[in-house]
Amino acid sequence: MSKRVTDQADGLRRLLAQTPTRVVAVAGMGPGAGATTTAMNLGAALVQQGKNVLLLDEHCPKERSACDGWAIDPLGNLAGARLGIERAAARAGSGVHVLPAPPGVAHDATDPRSMWPSGVVIVDAAFDGEGRLSALAQGADELLLVLQPHPACITSAYAGIKRLHYAHGLQQMRFLVNGVTDVDAAQKVMSNLANAGSRYLALSLQPAGLVRSDPRLADAWRLRQTAVEAFPASAAAVDFRRVADDMGRWPWREVGVRAPSSSSPQLQQPLQPSHAVAA
Repeated sequence: MSKRVTDQADGLRRLLAQTPTRVVAVAGMGPGAGATTTAMNLGAALVQQGKNVLLLDEHCPKERSACDGWAIDPLGNLAGARLGIERAAARAGSGVHVLPAPPGVAHDATDPRSMWPSGVVIVDAAFDGEGRLSALAQGADELLLVLQPHPACITSAYAGIKRLHYAHGLQQMRFLVNGVTDVDAAQKVMSNLANAGSRYLALSLQPAGLVRSDPRLADAWRLRQTAVEAFPASAAAVDFRRVADDMGRWPWREVGVRAPSSSSPQLQQPLQPSHAVAA
């Protein structure tokens, strides 16, 4: 079956199921991975495509959160959003609506799809002390992990992926390589990481793309904007728009799909040395 036919079939299933909202959780694999910057830029790029975007900020009100980056102060948070997103959320200059969703607040049973009936919901996800996701992030249609292309970061990211796999029983994750200076090397990392997930964890690790290292990202942050807004011709902005465009073609899948049980022989393989992934 051709990719075009497959995309049309995915669209038809989506229409019939009446679930037009896609929820994507973005999580950083290690300090400085750039997950919040990624979530903000993807949100801004999706708005430019004409989509309605809600960003749920699990890091707010901390420094370097999306709320901090856009210098906005929403009136409420997800726990009280049943009163209305328009009143609780703040709209950034990019057009993205931002709503704090601090982990631990009693909103775990809240399905953002019920409040945001069309468009995209991005969860800027925070890990707990044991490296696990909140119930909100676990309920996303897609989990997008952000990592840096350095050997130590890749090894740490793989260990984090393994924890997530066993903690939540996820069968599929996507990952984005951020801060890339050597595109060919980053593409090799993506291929090796995807192969390692399949071979040693029986896990589908799907590359979502790469974002090149770009000083304009820091310049945009100082302007309280994203690179997509402030410097649309920059390398990072071009890459973020490409990833955002690809997101619309990600196949829809069932939420809550679980991995095979830990008794599977494939899950007993030991963690491989770092060069197995980073080479």
